[in-house]
Amino acid sequence: MARMHSRKKGKAGSTKPIKKTKSIWVRYSKEEVEQLILKLAKSGETKSNIGITLRDTYGVPDVRKLISKRIGLFLEEQKAEKELPDDLTDLIKREISIIKHIESHKQDETAKRGLHLTESKIRRLVKYYKRTNKLPAAWKYDREQAKLLIG
Repeated sequence: MARMHSRKKGKAGSTKPIKKTKSIWVRYSKEEVEQLILKLAKSGETKSNIGITLRDTYGVPDVRKLISKRIGLFLEEQKAEKELPDDLTDLIKREISIIKHIESHKQDETAKRGLHLTESKIRRLVKYYKRTNKLPAAWKYDREQAKLLIG
């Protein structure tokens, strides 16, 4: 599948091993991993950072094999997920950094185009999240409010 705003194809990623059972050398039980996930989520970590921390610090190679759920689904069931989805938050952060760059470099046309593309991605993602009821129907994106919300 092609990229969103260019005609280029994406790089192929690596695939996980087919084995679907828990590895013998993993020290943590299902309950311990669930408690770690909740602790990291309460400290403000994103879903991807939780997975990376569990992998690198605690030696849990695949959370899904242990708890039989994705991290996002588990957090959703525990009512511990954030108000805004992670990908939307990342796009808003990117937009804020581009705006700061444009304020100091007013002639940078490439950055202006990047800002335009990022705004359209945000609008498209907000429309999707409203349709799937992950955001309230009355939620409206405002750049100034986003600076306060994220920054």
